[in-house]
Amino acid sequence: MRKDYLAFFVSLFLSRLGDQILLFIVPLIVFQTTNSVSWAGLAFFVESLPRYLAFPVCGALCDRFSPVRILHISQVYRALACVVAVALYGLFDGIHWLVILSAVCGVLTTQGIMAREVVMPHVFQHYTYAKTLSYSQIADQSGLVLGPLLAALMLEVWAWPWVVLGVAALFVLADLAMLTWQRNTTVNVQVHEQHPGIWLQPLRTAFGHIRSRVELKRIITLAVGVNLIVGVTLATSAAMVTGHYAADKDAYALLQAAGALVTIVILFYLARSSLPLKVMGGLSYSMIAVGALITAISPGVWAYAVGFLLVTGFDKMFNVYLRSTRQRVIPVQDFGKTVGVITLLNNLAQPLAGLMIAVLAAPLGMRTVILLLAGISALLGVAVASGWHATVKAELDVG
Repeated sequence: MRKDYLAFFVSLFLSRLGDQILLFIVPLIVFQTTNSVSWAGLAFFVESLPRYLAFPVCGALCDRFSPVRILHISQVYRALACVVAVALYGLFDGIHWLVILSAVCGVLTTQGIMAREVVMPHVFQHYTYAKTLSYSQIADQSGLVLGPLLAALMLEVWAWPWVVLGVAALFVLADLAMLTWQRNTTVNVQVHEQHPGIWLQPLRTAFGHIRSRVELKRIITLAVGVNLIVGVTLATSAAMVTGHYAADKDAYALLQAAGALVTIVILFYLARSSLPLKVMGGLSYSMIAVGALITAISPGVWAYAVGFLLVTGFDKMFNVYLRSTRQRVIPVQDFGKTVGVITLLNNLAQPLAGLMIAVLAAPLGMRTVILLLAGISALLGVAVASGWHATVKAELDVG
């Protein structure tokens, strides 16, 4: 592999590894500290909402300024935020510093995700975009494999503040790898001329593209359905495994790692296959819905694991379908700002799922809430499929 490609993937891997460790320890530490599913759901809501609200602004910034520079800022300031959070915890105590840190790092992670999204088509110009996404997400999922395992190992040895300092070191290493990529690449990412105004004008442009393109409306609706399921799965998995099924945190870490390994297998298949986009979208959406149903009705931890693996594994296949479709449809000069708005609309469903767990888990039970959200997602999928078939029929009639 070329040296610049390797450095780019190493940076992506280390950045994801640090982010995943934070995502792993927040709901786990909150649940272990409070022994409350509702508080764990609320913590997930607080840590995830800011990262999604930031997408439109971060997308607009990537169209206006150098995305490579924005990526450096993302990684350096995440490392700094980790150090500051540990210092504040040492001075004032309180588990809330961990949740606040995750929220702040979530926003900076969003900044990095959007910058990479803009840069990637330029880095791998001789690959198809679907293949580029598959390979980049293999590096991303490798971080997901090791993140929970490394987090569980670190928590066995250290208290969580020391784990957070280790995460800071990972972000620093990710930035050093990015600097190595810059020194060895000849890629020059062009910054397109933009309309004046950084707040309202990008939003008008993005919503204009969404209104005028039927494909964007469809993938947004489908993504909301997927993220309702992914959100409720992430918000409840720690409580389900370590609480409802009475397994230990090592089992929870192994389950998270297994989900990432299944995803890597699927991504390797996508990188070497020529699966049509519509087949990819329909298959992944169906498997995610089936996985949610299994997690809701599973009698034991092994059956729950099957449903969990379906949700987490096919989520990334759906992600390749989603990102390939929007990259084909959105004009390049408006790509960052439009993807930022689309990602916000897609992912608001995840913190919403966490909030629903916080509000409804006590009166209804976790299983009922999971089943309810799975039903909503299935209805959204049926509505989009029906609309697509109606459009195809109308086009055939006209023809």
